[in-house]
Amino acid sequence: MHLSQFHYLPLAPAFFSILIALFVGLLVIMVVLGALRHAYLRLGVSPGTAMLLLLGSLIGSYFNIPIAVLPPEQVESGKVIEFFGMEYIVPMVQDLPGTVIAINVGGAVIPTIMSIYLLASRRLWVSGAIATAIVALVLHWLATPVSGVGIAVPVFIPAIVTAVVSLMLSRRDAAPLAYISGSMGTLIGADLTNLDKVAGLGAPVASIGGAGTFDGIFLTGILAVLLAGLYRPARPVTQPLA
Repeated sequence: MHLSQFHYLPLAPAFFSILIALFVGLLVIMVVLGALRHAYLRLGVSPGTAMLLLLGSLIGSYFNIPIAVLPPEQVESGKVIEFFGMEYIVPMVQDLPGTVIAINVGGAVIPTIMSIYLLASRRLWVSGAIATAIVALVLHWLATPVSGVGIAVPVFIPAIVTAVVSLMLSRRDAAPLAYISGSMGTLIGADLTNLDKVAGLGAPVASIGGAGTFDGIFLTGILAVLLAGLYRPARPVTQPLA
């Protein structure tokens, strides 16, 4: 088992380029609107850190950390699988005993660490748990086993569900709630609670936070930064001087 076999893009290059373009577009929008500083105030991390998190997620999506191997089965290899308009890469592998369960650095490790930080620093334990539970339930219902890939969800659904839930629970904390619930809700609802469905799909690598869910998780990160930078709470009404 060679570690190099677990390093690959979660999406076909053309579709991964779209995520890169979205990241660059977000940066341009925030700079033009002068919203980076406001994003810091609402999200709880510096503007530079927020952008580095998204960039780190893009780079980290290439790396998967193997943690377990399922019983031997015939696996697919070296293909591109289309699901709901997106194309996911099935890596070229050799000498694997069966489907390898792995954790994606950009789609699972980084979002989990950041979510825990936001939960603790913003004291969002209750609202964060509620938002995550709602997103997880919806995505568990929508998650689809895909042969050769593992578990996948429609790309825009995590961001849409996350936006609705976060804004309904708290407009003031919508940005951190969006990041927390979008990341953790997708990982829990789509990946972790569906691991029992991976066996028999012929996926050489079933990556938690990787192919099938990374695009949705990354888009919720972009959504969180947008909410942080563009949402301005209404100013309190001041009483006129007598």
